[in-house]
Amino acid sequence: MTTPERPDPAVPTATYRLQLQPGFPFAAAAEAVPYLASLGVSHLHLSPVLEAVPGSPHGYDVVDPARVREELGGEEGLRELSRTARRHGLGLVVDIVPNHMAMSPRHNPALWEVLRDGPSSRRARWFDIDWEAQGGQVLLPVLGGPLGEEADRLKTDGDVLRYYDHVFPLREGTASLPLPQLLDAQWYRPVWWRLARTELNYRRFFSISELIGVRVEDPEVFEATHAKILELLHEGVVDGLRVDHPDGLADPGGYLRRLHEATGGRWTVVEKILADGEALPASWPVAGTTGYDALRHVDGLFMDPDGFRELLGRYRAYAAPQTDRGGDWDATVRRAAYKVLTHELAAETERLTRVASRLCATAPETALRDRAPWALRTALTELLVRLEVYRPYSPEDAATVVTEEAAAEARRAFAVPEEAGAVDVVRDLLLGRYGDGPAHVEFRTRFAQTASALRAKSVEDTAFYRYVPLLSATEVGGEPGGPAVAPDRFHAYCARVQRDWPATGTVLSTHDAKRSADVRAALHVLTECPERWADVLTEVSRAGQAVPDGQTAWAAWQTVFGLGPAEEERVQAALLKHVREAGLFTSWTEQEPPYEEAVARFVTAGPCGVPGRKVAELREALEPHIRANALGAALVHLTMPGVPDLYQGTEHEYRALVDPDNRRPPRFGEGGGDKEAVTRAALALRARRPEVFGTTASYEPLTAVGAAADHCLAFARSGEVVTAVTRLSLRLAESGGWGDTRLPLPRGRWADVRQPGREFTGEARVAELFAASPVALLERAPE
Repeated sequence: MTTPERPDPAVPTATYRLQLQPGFPFAAAAEAVPYLASLGVSHLHLSPVLEAVPGSPHGYDVVDPARVREELGGEEGLRELSRTARRHGLGLVVDIVPNHMAMSPRHNPALWEVLRDGPSSRRARWFDIDWEAQGGQVLLPVLGGPLGEEADRLKTDGDVLRYYDHVFPLREGTASLPLPQLLDAQWYRPVWWRLARTELNYRRFFSISELIGVRVEDPEVFEATHAKILELLHEGVVDGLRVDHPDGLADPGGYLRRLHEATGGRWTVVEKILADGEALPASWPVAGTTGYDALRHVDGLFMDPDGFRELLGRYRAYAAPQTDRGGDWDATVRRAAYKVLTHELAAETERLTRVASRLCATAPETALRDRAPWALRTALTELLVRLEVYRPYSPEDAATVVTEEAAAEARRAFAVPEEAGAVDVVRDLLLGRYGDGPAHVEFRTRFAQTASALRAKSVEDTAFYRYVPLLSATEVGGEPGGPAVAPDRFHAYCARVQRDWPATGTVLSTHDAKRSADVRAALHVLTECPERWADVLTEVSRAGQAVPDGQTAWAAWQTVFGLGPAEEERVQAALLKHVREAGLFTSWTEQEPPYEEAVARFVTAGPCGVPGRKVAELREALEPHIRANALGAALVHLTMPGVPDLYQGTEHEYRALVDPDNRRPPRFGEGGGDKEAVTRAALALRARRPEVFGTTASYEPLTAVGAAADHCLAFARSGEVVTAVTRLSLRLAESGGWGDTRLPLPRGRWADVRQPGREFTGEARVAELFAASPVALLERAPE
């Protein structure tokens, strides 16, 4: 039965993320609409819908922003999905990708034109290409080996050049030239793929050479690349936006202001990773982030800080000496940053150095002159690796990001004091002390863009795989060095969100998550029993299977503990990605087959073999506490300030590892159980009483009293709804349970939303409140 059609709210009450792909197109999403509407969400949250590389499983490799993706059903398919959603009272929020497009000339018409016509092309301004480098040719890292070994495989075919499946346009009048002259005559140069690391002259998405940066800061480029999305917004097909990776843009704030004006102020959230203590720029006209900051705070509630420290000690003893610098988080990040700048982002570092060198060489200020490129490169490197956030956004912001303390450390990298002056030159340029001309703006922009790519690659894609005492702490936006969050800190965070960003997004699982929330919920319990975990590892390690290295073994055992019984292929794929991302013994570009084969044999014989049963037995013994974490996180997420986003399938128990494991097509209507009941109850309450949770709502911490008070996390929303959950339930059980612990409730009678007939007043006995479930959702009863 469908719900009545209703006007779309300016702010969603809750969204549901769907990963569209050829195997799950618009039509499949439309079939799921009745079920999704019954959950109580207000909007479907769609992954990118514009034309992408054929077969793309994610859609972030856009090739034509002017068209809706045909493999998903085309524009009519999207419009029909919107109509179906509206008939069931739902709206649509769409993910957009302003930062980059696919480096696939045969599928990308704008790029095809640029490669054919060069910098004079009308679309040359679209792409972030350094035409002054590499002799004015765009390097295309597509060859399987050096040109001399691959030349015979390059064939002209009419007005195109072919190399296996790659097709490139030929400059007019060059098709009949011999191959060497033909290649020299083009606006591009096909090169060995390994040259991408150091020689590229176009901005990429992180270190992915298959994605080219877009100059969306140019008004003409903005209009051309956003026309279709804006059309869909203005015609009511789409209601809101999620902006992918704004930190890669030249001017995120300027872009978001232009977008806000163009959309008429539609609800928009940005995929911005906030470091601990970092605030979203107040000048950005957005509703908030996509919610990784919320994920970090919710997860942290269910980690024992003392237990984490003990677990870290056990990890160091087990994995040493293979751990990166003995398992120190800050050292791990710093070492990873150096590695990324000199390897994956070497081309970006060189481009930034070129910009700095040109600026210093042509600047009228004598203080900037006579700075050798190597000195500037060293200064840039030493400052970049010391950034603790993704990037600065202005010269004023740079003062708090590129600190004097960081500069003092950076100077120590120079043997000669006079050479260390390059650090001050770089910092003063970033702080705007030498003016604000075009060259200065370009330098600051390149620095910020390089910084954001470095932070993502060194932290999320390297350090998270090298520092693994607790895998659930190595999540996007997380703080693995100190992941636990005390209740008072969580309450302070929620109060700030309700005050400053009440319509921000919140998440627990996403398409980019390393592990789903339910996998992390299991892993959190290990902070409550580090000694039991160490004992089990000691026992399984006696089984005799060859261990490739202690660090990888520790991560493998935690993977199967968090995931539970699963197909070996899923664990193998996740561990292979793990060791390649870590880059300690193998990597994506320098693979070591003997090591990778050893890891595969270990996974088969150990975690997925007979010894793995001991880990499964421990997980089974801890199941009640895993359940308490999973339900507690779900209810907190759905009732805290902000707009909750549910990833497909997470309304019921959902165990998934890193992509592509977490991007499998969803199965709707399956599941049930406690988690789905909690989810439905909370979403129904949000839908029925939006004023209690919305932008004008309030958030009030509630504090339990008694010996076990720290194990109860509770808060009230607008004086009308109370959320209460159990935290650290294993420690609670070991200490004797709730006893006479009580939760003082706001005045009035409070009805249990999930169990009709149960009511509480005054000081509720927590043992009674949680008699049937480790979580409780209460609503004020009518007087």
